[in-house]
Amino acid sequence: MSLSKLFSLIQYPIPHHLLSRLVGFLAECRLVWLKDALIRAFIKAFKVDMREAAEPDHTAYATFNDFFTRELKPEARPLGEGLLSPADGTLSQFGAIEADCLLQAKGRRFSVADLLGGDEETARRYRGGSYANVYLSPSDYHRVHMPLGGTLTEMVYVPGRLFSVNSATTDHVPNLFARNERLVCHFDTEYGPMVVVLVGAMIVAAIETVWSGQVTPLSGQVQRVRFDRPVRLERGEEMGRFKLGSTVVMAFAGKVDFDDRLAPKTKVRVCASLGSFPFSSEESQRP
Repeated sequence: MSLSKLFSLIQYPIPHHLLSRLVGFLAECRLVWLKDALIRAFIKAFKVDMREAAEPDHTAYATFNDFFTRELKPEARPLGEGLLSPADGTLSQFGAIEADCLLQAKGRRFSVADLLGGDEETARRYRGGSYANVYLSPSDYHRVHMPLGGTLTEMVYVPGRLFSVNSATTDHVPNLFARNERLVCHFDTEYGPMVVVLVGAMIVAAIETVWSGQVTPLSGQVQRVRFDRPVRLERGEEMGRFKLGSTVVMAFAGKVDFDDRLAPKTKVRVCASLGSFPFSSEESQRP
């Protein structure tokens, strides 16, 4: 048995949520000596480049979570063309949505409906569209930005497990992104509907959005929030953040012409161009 298979199997009996809440409690600790020691150890272990941070002094952060979700200098991530990467990380999979499914890893697919919490009607919008998954490792910048400008129409919290989302786990745990706790954010854009899903993972203590603050941890039932007053976010604008690493899954009703230089497992940076749309939704409806 491979080590990656073994790693995935031992996660099943672990109390995911309890472990994550304990880590979250530690990450919010304000004891100066403890939070400074944690931050120093993390910077050394993951070779974090603090020169990119708006506040490069690690001792200036009140908690480990404040450091982990640190803001970058404005010039650190210039705005690219077309469709943007929503985060720093690894572009694990991307391409066309085929048979209403997205690729998780080689040989493993999951349905759009399952990803959206069982919403078959909404999932039909994305038939024939495109998707992309970006995995954020612990060393990455952990704020999530808008891949396109859009108006938020609905936010859906979907309860679930908190498996790790690293490559070892995505290779072996079926329907991983549709099993984990997640926050589903629906947008209207000039290219049609777009959904951005913030997927929770083991020791991810919380997910935040700029319009609602901290949303998870929750538990139990699917929870939907409709927005009668429009929440408009522009392309490249921050939309949320992870308190510890995870994955962003994006789906688009329109077809994306992804950059030919991209391949699965490519490292990407937030706001870098991933590709473009051949036409807007308005143009696609013209005779």
